[in-house]
Amino acid sequence: MFYPADPHSLHAQVAGYLSSAMPAEIIHAPKAIIVPHAGYIYSGAIAASAYAELLQRRDLIRRVLVLCPTHRVAVQGMALPASQAFCTPLGVVPVDREAWLAIREMPGVIVDDRPHAQEHAIEVQLPFLQSTLDRFEILPIAVGLADADQVAAVIETLWGGPETLIVISSDLSHYQPYRQAQWRDKATVSQIRKLDPTLEGEQACGANAINGLLLTAQRHHLTPHLLDLRNSGDTAGDRDRVVGYAAIAFSEDHRDHH
Repeated sequence: MFYPADPHSLHAQVAGYLSSAMPAEIIHAPKAIIVPHAGYIYSGAIAASAYAELLQRRDLIRRVLVLCPTHRVAVQGMALPASQAFCTPLGVVPVDREAWLAIREMPGVIVDDRPHAQEHAIEVQLPFLQSTLDRFEILPIAVGLADADQVAAVIETLWGGPETLIVISSDLSHYQPYRQAQWRDKATVSQIRKLDPTLEGEQACGANAINGLLLTAQRHHLTPHLLDLRNSGDTAGDRDRVVGYAAIAFSEDHRDHH
């Protein structure tokens, strides 16, 4: 529903976004990224600016946690899929069984395929991951009504080393007029940059997942880098009711800030 079913067109489209993504000032190996999840014509270019940062580590990243909000099925807590793999036109992505088992019994975690069945917020990320990484497994987590501490505990358990990447799939403001959206989204991004884990749902649909990431980012001293901030009025829509999109990379910066 959100991208071409033909593998060649899909590959060409994703490759096009990646090759035109502006390389940021060298970011030290992003540990986590926040990326949007609309149809590619709307937010593909913004997402690509974060995914392009992964290319230099394509053989290193083996496990990707993908956290997203739920758009169709309400979830109390966080839902893991029962399915063992996700399939896109570019091939099959296995679910990381070890990671799945590690958080299966944690507070707030349930196993339910229903929230995942029609959920686009993870599905739109997979072709980007398939185009930027070599061999990897995913742990898809649909985050419903879960508090930041529960989400943070799950992320912390699976934090791992450089082989583990965390992807938070979230758009920003929804259906505001263009100028108002710009103003709101700038405020939201500045809150994320301060690692302030009190985002509300109207600021970002993935607020619960983002807040959990921001708590762990504080503990691990991650630095957020804003790579792109635009909205559908900039990419492929009218400016009366827009949706905001940001690409943000979090890295463990070992440099001195002098």
